[in-house]
Amino acid sequence: MGERMLTPDVLVIGGGATGAGLLRDLARRGLRCLLVDRSDFGTGTSGRYHGLLHSGGRYVSKDPSAARECIVENQVLRRIAAGCIEDTGGIFVATPDDPDDYVDAFPGACAAAGIDCDEIPVTETLRREPALSPAIRRAFRVPDAALEPWQLIEANLADARAHGADAWPYQRVVAIQRDGRRISGVTVRDERSGASTRVVPRMIASAAGAWAGQVAALAGVELMMSPGKGTMIVYNQRMTDTVVNRCHPPGDGDIMVPVHTVAILGTTEELVEDPDDDETSSDEVQALINEGEALFPALRRMRVLRAYTGVRPLYRDPAVQGPEASDDGRAISRSHIILDHEARDGVEGLISIVGGKLTTYRLMAEQAANAVCAKLGMSEPCTTAGEPLPGMGDSRAHWLGHRLAEHEDRGGGDADLICECEMVTRAMLERFLDRRGPCSIDDIRRGTRLGMGPCQGGFCTFRAAAIMAERAPDGHTDRAAPGGSASDPEGALSTFLNERSKGTRAVAWGRQLQELWMVTGIYVGVMGLEGSSSEHGGEATEDHGAVS
Repeated sequence: MGERMLTPDVLVIGGGATGAGLLRDLARRGLRCLLVDRSDFGTGTSGRYHGLLHSGGRYVSKDPSAARECIVENQVLRRIAAGCIEDTGGIFVATPDDPDDYVDAFPGACAAAGIDCDEIPVTETLRREPALSPAIRRAFRVPDAALEPWQLIEANLADARAHGADAWPYQRVVAIQRDGRRISGVTVRDERSGASTRVVPRMIASAAGAWAGQVAALAGVELMMSPGKGTMIVYNQRMTDTVVNRCHPPGDGDIMVPVHTVAILGTTEELVEDPDDDETSSDEVQALINEGEALFPALRRMRVLRAYTGVRPLYRDPAVQGPEASDDGRAISRSHIILDHEARDGVEGLISIVGGKLTTYRLMAEQAANAVCAKLGMSEPCTTAGEPLPGMGDSRAHWLGHRLAEHEDRGGGDADLICECEMVTRAMLERFLDRRGPCSIDDIRRGTRLGMGPCQGGFCTFRAAAIMAERAPDGHTDRAAPGGSASDPEGALSTFLNERSKGTRAVAWGRQLQELWMVTGIYVGVMGLEGSSSEHGGEATEDHGAVS
């Protein structure tokens, strides 16, 4: 079979929040669009952050423009995406070691950025969040929240598809062809089958985040990104029901975000050359805990489930940000920028959207779509700020109690619990499989949270693999995602467990070590599963499990 060819108006590269939002925006303006991602949707930066919907409070001192963008988009997302937001609220607390001048200036800086900020008594703060250090001396309330990234991305893709767009996971861009100054085509390879597709778009919009430099290089364009690696730790319980930030210049281990059934402590900052550098070490974990104890003194006694890293898509422009930006990741602005490669590099048919953060994804997508439409001679307005995303009517959908109620309301086999930790029922899993088609267990994890609770897949993974195998037609060899398939349940199990173990090796002590050995006993000792890294040796890394 020969190489197929497609001719969309726009090819969007990158299936994170910004890419999905851009696809939605362009499709709603009437353009024929295709999005491709080298992996599953939301497996890059968007799926590997701490789950925070920013109020902007973290940026009011060093990056007020980013702070203003955050609070505006915070309010927009609360209107259009309530179903994937938990309105935890946020507090900034001052410890005895935090500088008085920063703390004193914080309320005024928030007001200047348009962020609601109220000082609340320390006694009230400790009554609300008793796990906080009793040594805190001031506290300020801001409109932070927790955000579920994968649900947000899927909703954007669903709306884009409803308006005629298409989105393909596991499609790697391997070549970008040029005819002189003009982009003439793109070669995309299916990571599952190896088949190639030639895409000839009128415009390419790169929303590849920290990988934008690699995409630009395929077109012969130099784009200097400074991936900022950040390590985070996932605890097995919510020691706080409010997002807690330390009231000082942003640093390591100074934020705790409650996400679903867990809490996430973040984060470090290290500039790396390779955005795929996702190794996590025990030293990084210990350093984070040391810093985090200023907020939560009992951290060291609490059970850690895993550690993981994400990479921030920082754009390095020394001419604008100063020479220090090349050495200090926190000195690089968190604002975003649209790069017109025709004006910048003399290459027609390509723009890149770089920088920014998940909270401002919709604004980034709107501005990128404006740039694309200007190139194509279109003037249709953006509608994404006023139109709710599909499936966002119930703001309680993310609550564990919501899933428990669904389980109790159903009878018979449909109510079988597959994952007790996250209350994933068989019906929920099957609905996901019906919607997604061939996929890996890791894809199921992102879509349902299966395997993301305290057992880290120990008691639910084999059940999911069995259901996948049950649903595969006899003799059928599916074109599954990298990471296993319904026709190879043992391979799917091994791949998933190997990947999940990467995030647990750096935290293998105490109760968590006991848990890891129990999982080893289940899958290796009892089931005789070979090729699993449940022995938990080797270096510590994390795949894509941000809000784990």
